[in-house]
Amino acid sequence: MKIQTAVFKQSNTDYKKCPAPTMPEYAFIGRSNVGKSSLINMITGKPTLAKTSQTPGKTQLINHFSINDQWYLVDLPGYGYAKASQKEREKWDKMIKEYLKNRTNLHCIFVLIDSRHSAQKIDMEFMQWLGENELPFAIIFTKTDKQSKTKTQALLNEYATKMLDYWEEMPVSFSTSSLTKTGKDEILKFIDELNQDWQPVPQD
Repeated sequence: MKIQTAVFKQSNTDYKKCPAPTMPEYAFIGRSNVGKSSLINMITGKPTLAKTSQTPGKTQLINHFSINDQWYLVDLPGYGYAKASQKEREKWDKMIKEYLKNRTNLHCIFVLIDSRHSAQKIDMEFMQWLGENELPFAIIFTKTDKQSKTKTQALLNEYATKMLDYWEEMPVSFSTSSLTKTGKDEILKFIDELNQDWQPVPQD
């Protein structure tokens, strides 16, 4: 797949106000400071599409981008942002989970994980929640350029070991680098293949 157009559509705090679910949708989410905005910009080839910041917790809304007028890329707020108040975290958590459970055209959720860190409880719990709610997801390991391939592979092996304690098989995963563009073609090919299977959901 080649990205021809990537256009910001709208931001919301309520899934009911999101764009009409007429195209397949792919949500990107991860812990704060996982490199989500940089990854989105790398995948789309638009350096300023998603706002990047050195300050975690920048994304606080459900942000929709139309890609090639064929599918939606959705930038979701990060979870586990420690510096936000408890009330703010609960508000974001409710907004995100309501969106994930109720968005009828949501085709796949990409869970971003920093490849430099061992398996984090918050990531494992979030993926467990997705599984319990039968929500399809894939894992994107970010920032692989920050360490050796050997260390990255060791982390992937660790995640596989931990997840196979609860899962029958490891979800589809990708190793990426926003700097070297590693993983871009693989992710876009995966999305392209999923798009072939998408069927519009009848609207009331």
